Amino acid sequence: MGTHDSRGIRAVKLSLVGLLATALLQAAVVVLSGSVALLADTLHNVADALTSVPLWIAFRLGQRGPSARFSYGYHRAEDAAGLAILLVILGSAGWAGYEVVSRFLAPVAPTHLPLAMAAAVVGAIGNEAVARVRIRAGREIGSAALVADGQHARIDAFTSLAAFVGLGGVALGFPLADPLAGLVITVAILAILWEVSQDVLARFMDAIDPELLGEIVQRSCTVAGVRDVYDVRGRWLGHRLYAEATISVEGSLSVIEGHRISEEVRHLLLHEVPHLGDIAMHVDPFEAVPGSHHRITAHHFSPPPDND
Repeated sequence: MGTHDSRGIRAVKLSLVGLLATALLQAAVVVLSGSVALLADTLHNVADALTSVPLWIAFRLGQRGPSARFSYGYHRAEDAAGLAILLVILGSAGWAGYEVVSRFLAPVAPTHLPLAMAAAVVGAIGNEAVARVRIRAGREIGSAALVADGQHARIDAFTSLAAFVGLGGVALGFPLADPLAGLVITVAILAILWEVSQDVLARFMDAIDPELLGEIVQRSCTVAGVRDVYDVRGRWLGHRLYAEATISVEGSLSVIEGHRISEEVRHLLLHEVPHLGDIAMHVDPFEAVPGSHHRITAHHFSPPPDND
């Protein structure tokens, strides 16, 4: 587990340094050129760099073990970092939009166009490099927040190219191309916010891919002695999956033998289900119609969820 957090921290460090260097270079050119499109792109790159900070903190917290108060550990901090990323993206969209509207109301022709266009190209290259680092590391460790942040950086590369096109339009004699490009970038930031928020908020609400739960059922059924598998649930805490499941075995088996089978299932799943942090196993005696052995507590629970 600590290795996964270390990979995440390493990816965050690399992306933070890369994006800050890119943003500082672009900011210097913005001061010289006055390009609102490049300013919007720079603001987005700064925001993207800042999203590395909550992720860094979350991965460091994830390296701590469970405590008496936080019995599941601190992995949920990664999901909270995902929410912070959404707020930063929203703030960058608002700031960029304000600057674009101001420039439409009071047009200012950008200068030093070749330098500004070169800075936009640097921004595109820097963002794509950061995107590859984040997405690769995020997929390796199963971090939705890190993958989403990588996708954010990848689309940032396209917004840098939009700034390049806007500046090119100014160079060709179309002054409004610069604020128009800034407007396109602002809309792109909002589109990124919408896309990223779906994954981040779904994780925060304990959404899980039903196919992943189906994989747990399928693999559990391969263990000798397992008659049935049901009541499978799971949730992500950061980039770790925690699940629970009920298996049924022959009722004539001893407690020791039933426990041994459940541990075989658990051991198999820990090896074969990616990013599984742990799974709690409950053992039932096999019955043709599941439920009769739980009549005493059945009235405390709602009907099981549909599989649709």
